[in-house]
Amino acid sequence: MDERHLEVAIAAGGTAGHINPALALAEELRDRGHHVTFFGQTSKLEGRLVPEAGFELVPVVVSGFDRSRPWTLASSLARMRHAQSQIKGRFAEKGAPDVAVGFGAYVEMPLLNACHRAGVPYLLHEQNSVPGLANKALAPHAEAVCISVPAAREVFERAKRPARSVVLTGNPVRRSVSSASREAGRAAFDVEPDETLLLVFGGSLGAAHINEGVCRLKRELLSREGLVVVHSTGADGFDETVSALALTPDEQLRWRVMPYISNMGEALAAADLVLSRAGASSIAEIAALAVPSLLVPYPHATADHQTTNARFLTDAGAAELVPDDKIDEPVFSETLLGLVDDAARRERMRAAARGLAQTSASVALADQVEAAVRRS
Repeated sequence: MDERHLEVAIAAGGTAGHINPALALAEELRDRGHHVTFFGQTSKLEGRLVPEAGFELVPVVVSGFDRSRPWTLASSLARMRHAQSQIKGRFAEKGAPDVAVGFGAYVEMPLLNACHRAGVPYLLHEQNSVPGLANKALAPHAEAVCISVPAAREVFERAKRPARSVVLTGNPVRRSVSSASREAGRAAFDVEPDETLLLVFGGSLGAAHINEGVCRLKRELLSREGLVVVHSTGADGFDETVSALALTPDEQLRWRVMPYISNMGEALAAADLVLSRAGASSIAEIAALAVPSLLVPYPHATADHQTTNARFLTDAGAAELVPDDKIDEPVFSETLLGLVDDAARRERMRAAARGLAQTSASVALADQVEAAVRRS
């Protein structure tokens, strides 16, 4: 442990896949006596999750460059320069941090560029198997690039200007997830010990096609005695899903629909089976709690990285994968209902998942943060 009390700046935003690993690191750093400040957009998910976790969020306004709309480049660069100027002013007023960490997405760029110009070391964390543009652009000047899965190493090591150090730390999982118990989870969602719980979610932004596919299986799923469905639709898909399901009061007791699950740790701990996308954060949390899963990767993810993410679980026998374009075909319903009906198969998958948990990732990443300061 570093004996100094460090000032650590973290940039993470946009989706829970970026924010939750950053919060997991922040919790570990706070426990070590360091002070953490976040930089992000108050209008995005971090505007709620970061203050709820007890950390300060410094507002940053940026916008990504849409390559299909070249005219957005000018406004993106203007916002980036303005944000960087504001951060530079904050450093002058309050002092620069000792170290910074970026978790991908454009929101990290003004902070880390300002740190580089101020001589402040920074690290990157890449959650996905296929690195994003921001992390690839910032990697050459990073003290270390910390990756979640081995598949990401090649990109950073073979770049024209390779990263100085690429370290496999895993993807941090928040303690509220990793420490959750089945008993507490079942109590939180009012599920009896002998009931089978199917947890459906599409990540923090939802998944319309998964919602549609599950809705079509309403009759078959509710025909399974003792099955309870907890269904997180995403905010945008909530009203449409409620309308499509048209649940009676009795059916609502067994099929709980909500826009977002804030206590995901308890939900996963309570679950017997998960149906979800394959975002990096979801994969890490499913692995940490060793939950059998059916994964439907988001088909429009950059370089199809969610399919690569999913292989972390499927290659170990801990999950099944059905492509998004197969949701409307029999293979989707057959796979999902087959897993619901086969408790022994689910238990084999759970046993396989237990060997994949990344419960030490927060510690490993915090060690890298402290090491970067010692080297600087």
